[in-house]
Amino acid sequence: MTSRTFNDFKLKPYLVKAVVAINFRQPTPVQERVIPDILAGKSVVGQSATGSGKTHAFLLPIFSQIDPSKQAVQAVITTPSRELAYQIYNAAKQLNQYADQPLTIHNYVGGTDKQHQIDQLTRKQPQLVIGTPGRVLDLINSQHLDIHTATMFVVDEADMTLDMGFLKQIDQIASHFPEDLQMMVFSATIPQKLRPFLKKYMANPVVEEIPTATVINPDVENWLMSTKGQDKNQLIYRLLTMGEPYLALVFANTKERVEELTRYLSEQGLKVAMIHGGLEPRKRKRVMRQIHNLDYQYVVASDLAARGIDIDGVSLVINDDIPTDLEYFVHRVGRTGRNGMPGTAITLYAPAEDDLIAKLEERGIKFIPKQVKNGQIVTTHDRNRRKKYQRRQAKLDPTMKGYVKKTKKKVKPGYKKRIKRAIKEDEQQKRKLELRHKMRKAKRQRQRQHRRERNGR
Repeated sequence: MTSRTFNDFKLKPYLVKAVVAINFRQPTPVQERVIPDILAGKSVVGQSATGSGKTHAFLLPIFSQIDPSKQAVQAVITTPSRELAYQIYNAAKQLNQYADQPLTIHNYVGGTDKQHQIDQLTRKQPQLVIGTPGRVLDLINSQHLDIHTATMFVVDEADMTLDMGFLKQIDQIASHFPEDLQMMVFSATIPQKLRPFLKKYMANPVVEEIPTATVINPDVENWLMSTKGQDKNQLIYRLLTMGEPYLALVFANTKERVEELTRYLSEQGLKVAMIHGGLEPRKRKRVMRQIHNLDYQYVVASDLAARGIDIDGVSLVINDDIPTDLEYFVHRVGRTGRNGMPGTAITLYAPAEDDLIAKLEERGIKFIPKQVKNGQIVTTHDRNRRKKYQRRQAKLDPTMKGYVKKTKKKVKPGYKKRIKRAIKEDEQQKRKLELRHKMRKAKRQRQRQHRRERNGR
């Protein structure tokens, strides 16, 4: 754990008061590494896990560098989803409450009243812009939003920006900035396809890769449950109602499955919020507001919301299935166990998804096998136990096992050679017997085929 405090960064005094008020005790590793670089005016690539505190890693130094007396755009932050834009906007408003001279902060996302935004811009340009790439670029191209005065540009969740096809729009936005631009790119991962873009706009950025001891937050218990022979809807209902989660999120791969699961859980008497990309923007915004106000205890969502729901009280995450893009698994599970609070993530899987589980384990994700038994969740056996047992079983007959045991003892070299030779001869004999068996089997099949052909004449 870091020993530094927010006082050590020499931020504006009101920002130190703000972080104390929002219960930030110490900087997270990404904040400790990145904040001094940004305050020094350096361009930065910050790669850190979901839930590691990236948002305040760029908001705090940006607030510290914006001149409140200059009424012009000084910083632009883009993020690939509306939910994320609102999340950053709310975090910025939280800091702004403590400012001696509050900043003008505007949030521009699709699905909102564009004319109202144009009217605002006609009267006054904001000092900090937060928004989705499409709407921000639209306002720039219509010459209502003037960003040529900005010196700071943040691309948040760069990997998701790339995945959702927004990189071209980000490229166009970046072309409107002055040459002395300080650019900050934050992401859980830095895909290879993103690197040409980084090279184009960032000459010598400071690259901060913040390693994590585990891919999943250690405050999260990561459970694995097989759905073999079970009704998945009933299982999810039982998991949601066995305890008393403060807020539970259930993630599904498709909007159709989100709707199906929401319908089923509602029929069982649960008050369930539903979030997916097919919702009308105003309704999605309203539901997100209700979720943040804790009007719902249960939320069923698609991966669109995996990075948009940022509430400290999420105590349970259930993966209805494994995401097609395995990167989203980390983002789903990252919704719980935040700010030192404990959380539980339950992943349901069918036998056909065993390979996907293995791929997640290769990435360093450790699962605890669980099952529901007699109305309780209990730890069960490892799904790979049979494979491991088979690997332990010797392939030799009892005689050969005896020879092998003897090889471990200190015996004369000639005796060891005889043992090795005996083992080799045994293996050759077995291969001969196996080949003879195959030949006899093939011969019998040919004879049967010949008899069938003769009887058919």
